[in-house]
Amino acid sequence: MTVDQQAATTDGAEPGAPRRRSRRDEILQIAVGLFAARGYHGVSMDDIGAAAGVTGPALYHHFAGKEAMLAAALIPVSEELLDGGRARVAARPGDATAALASLIEFHVEFALANPAVIALHLHELDRLPEEPRRRIRRLQRLYVEEWVAVLTALRHDLDAAEARVLAHAAFGLMNSTPFLGGEVDRERRAALLRAATLAALHG
Repeated sequence: MTVDQQAATTDGAEPGAPRRRSRRDEILQIAVGLFAARGYHGVSMDDIGAAAGVTGPALYHHFAGKEAMLAAALIPVSEELLDGGRARVAARPGDATAALASLIEFHVEFALANPAVIALHLHELDRLPEEPRRRIRRLQRLYVEEWVAVLTALRHDLDAAEARVLAHAAFGLMNSTPFLGGEVDRERRAALLRAATLAALHG
């Protein structure tokens, strides 16, 4: 199905239905899937255009190139994680136990919903030019610090550096979603990931 055909399926949607994705969104989703499946260097702009049903000039109307696509996929994700993490912590002031459980739930749901983007973060971030890469790294560090603050409030045996080690270990566990098969249904996968992460962080 081409991008135009996919977009057409949403015509006439009822009021209140989810916003129809733009052509740019559709192309970006296709590019992310291809990058995750084949690797960044294994995908050309022609491959993306063919998969999206978009010819060269139309494709370059939306994105300057592959680097722009990768940045467009990864920067909003990093912003979303930071904003969501901050909101979860702010909603539970003074209750580190509840804040940690909420952070874990938030991240697990994100990782299960976005395995292709997780794969790009893990394997392709260094393909970006310095400026967007530094921006993403900064957003990631700020997100980690939300976890560090909660962990050090919850566990007085940890200093900030130790809590940072545990936070990164927890991300490794939760971000395993690109490598999980479909043998276990999504709800059970989420429950297993939440329980394993909580146990690891509580020690």
